[in-house]
Amino acid sequence: MSAPDVHVEPRELEIRLGNLLRIGVTVAAGAVMTGGIVYLYRHGYEVSGYHDFRGEPAALRTFSGILSESAQFHGRGIIQLGLLVLIATPIARVAFAAYGFARQRDRMYAGISTLVLLLLLYGLLVSK
Repeated sequence: MSAPDVHVEPRELEIRLGNLLRIGVTVAAGAVMTGGIVYLYRHGYEVSGYHDFRGEPAALRTFSGILSESAQFHGRGIIQLGLLVLIATPIARVAFAAYGFARQRDRMYAGISTLVLLLLLYGLLVSK
């Protein structure tokens, strides 16, 4: 019995990475637009008070809070979810590139991609 073919053509990897970016950005844009429409529908006629700065509510500062707010179809929660998808898209691209290079048995590029992924995750999750 022969071993399964683990080689992935470089052109195929490029196409898949391009599709991943295209889909991620499209989904993020759709979510932000949907959230914006919902927000404007519910709050479009309110008078804005720009005298005092008020940041995002505490519920929109955590991943679970964003999921909860967007599940309740609150406009700001949906917008935040879209922004999270937009942030996650290049991270997913780097992770997929590391996987693709590993399948191609290209250790140098797989190692560099893994290092970049670890740095991105460190910057996102650990540093303040």
